[in-house]
Amino acid sequence: MIRQEKSQSIVKGQPSKVFVGLSGGVDSSVSAALLQERGYQVTGVFIKVWTPDFIECTWKEDRLDAMRVCAKLEIPFITLDLSKEYKKEVVDYMIAEYKAGRTPNPDVMCNRYVKFGGFYKWAMGQGGDYVATGHYARLCHTNIQMDTNSTNNYELLAGRDKEKDQSYFLWTLKQEQLAHTLFPVGDLKKPEVRKLAKKFNLPTAEKKDSQGLCFMGKIDVKEFLKHYIKPKRGNVLNEEGEVVGTHDGAMFFTLGERHGFEITQKTAGDKPYYVVGKDIKKNTLIVSNNKLRGSNSGPQQVFELEDTHWINGVLPVTRKFLARLRYRQPLQGVRIKNQDSRITNGESLKVEFDDAQTGGDSGQSVVFYDGEVCLGGGVIV
Repeated sequence: MIRQEKSQSIVKGQPSKVFVGLSGGVDSSVSAALLQERGYQVTGVFIKVWTPDFIECTWKEDRLDAMRVCAKLEIPFITLDLSKEYKKEVVDYMIAEYKAGRTPNPDVMCNRYVKFGGFYKWAMGQGGDYVATGHYARLCHTNIQMDTNSTNNYELLAGRDKEKDQSYFLWTLKQEQLAHTLFPVGDLKKPEVRKLAKKFNLPTAEKKDSQGLCFMGKIDVKEFLKHYIKPKRGNVLNEEGEVVGTHDGAMFFTLGERHGFEITQKTAGDKPYYVVGKDIKKNTLIVSNNKLRGSNSGPQQVFELEDTHWINGVLPVTRKFLARLRYRQPLQGVRIKNQDSRITNGESLKVEFDDAQTGGDSGQSVVFYDGEVCLGGGVIV
């Protein structure tokens, strides 16, 4: 197998029309500048997403910053309204998952259905050769030689900056999308991106990184959800089943959380309590001083996954892999249980980690790796 990191430089005869998703932040701004410097025909696209009427509008400021970047680079600017797609595939999904007592991953859905869904399809329909974003991830082109036949393939790699690597959120991408995608800052570290922004004299060079979901502004998830899910007072139980406090709705909490509920039965020297279990029907939370408990039944090593997707179309199960079930979690050893053949997209499966995992809540993504190569993933049942 011949592996070569995907080139982002123009060569003779290579298509060069690229639409860059500009968020108004420094990463996507530098992405546009780098592609222009490398000879691409660049158009900046600001993707307008849905925002609720009870939150102070922030997208107009971000759009203005994106426009300023395009003006500085002297490239065309377009606003693409994907608010309907975003509301349906990201917001409605998130609310429904929380109502069901699951912990969703809206960033994964945004990439799947908006950035590499609506935006990607629109760009290809406009005659684009590529889309580009400011994600910290890399692409690698491989050529697999089998007898007299060879197969071209694209691999998704972790970003060079391990603190910023966003491959965890990109596990649903397909071969066709990777073939027409560029991640210009994926081979850089954040300080290098900031330095380049100053070199290009971009108006976003000093702009702070955004935190949280783009449509929420400055409010947290629980505050947002309470506009759609009615709070319901319930009991907080310790591991012996004793009532030690109250909360305002079990569906608002994720395993591993230590804030948002009230402990009324306190003793001298009390240690922090962590959510280690929840019962949506009874509207109760189970808490423990030991964060490593991680679930109703103690430390979890085995998880059942659904809605699986493999970037290469299949996952070989002849050996162990690495995986993570949270963003930035150090990679963990894992193996597929009770499988003796390749696993294709959509199959449910059970995985067993080498060590007990904390905070593996239903709805979260487990993403698999072979070294730096992101293989795909699935959703915890």
